Amino acid sequence: MAPTVVLECTQCGGLLLAAKTQKTRCCPYCNAKVDLKKAKRLASAESAMEASEILRKLKAQRQNNSRKPKPT
Repeated sequence: MAPTVVLECTQCGGLLLAAKTQKTRCCPYCNAKVDLKKAKRLASAESAMEASEILRKLKAQRQNNSRKPKPT
């Protein structure tokens, strides 16, 4: 299996998966064409299955952080 990376969309900040060898990817959230060399890499995995697991954890963390009340 090809190594897979977890990236952040340069337009909307959404998280997406891509093969390490890909050059561009269409964001599933905002439909922007993302240049993978310019996108922020959050994680790397040896397989798509492992990368998918990492992606789920990162999304859960983001959701939990957005629910926390801000200090006043």
